[in-house]
Amino acid sequence: MNTSDEIEISQSEWETMRVIWTLQKATSHQIIEILEEKLGWKASTTKTYLGRLVKKGALRTSKNGREFIYQPMIEEQVAMDNASKSLFVHLCQHKVGTTLANLIDQIELSKSDIQMLIGKLEEKAQTAPDKVSCNCLPENCDMDCKMEDM
Repeated sequence: MNTSDEIEISQSEWETMRVIWTLQKATSHQIIEILEEKLGWKASTTKTYLGRLVKKGALRTSKNGREFIYQPMIEEQVAMDNASKSLFVHLCQHKVGTTLANLIDQIELSKSDIQMLIGKLEEKAQTAPDKVSCNCLPENCDMDCKMEDM
């Protein structure tokens, strides 16, 4: 399974991949049935997304009689990590902490997830700088900090 390539996946393709990651291996019929029930998609819509994901290298397909079988070529956690890194690289570094805090407020987390996050934050605090550099303009600036203080 591919663990390093960054493959851009649309929101609809994520829905398709989530089904396949969960099942690990699925027939086109199973995927179509699940996505029809879950999202109301027609078979042709699901087939379109499956085809795109195969072209992108996110899925591989094999044939068993008349049925196509799909398997993931990228690991779910790797895809999730790449998607989140891709998002956060575009955010102002001064606002990443607030964005993460807002995200935590909006999502449901288990107690074990919370304990894991606390541990990671405690580790990170050991080497964290007092202040992060602004990445909004080519030169280092404090423009965002000045704007936030107003």
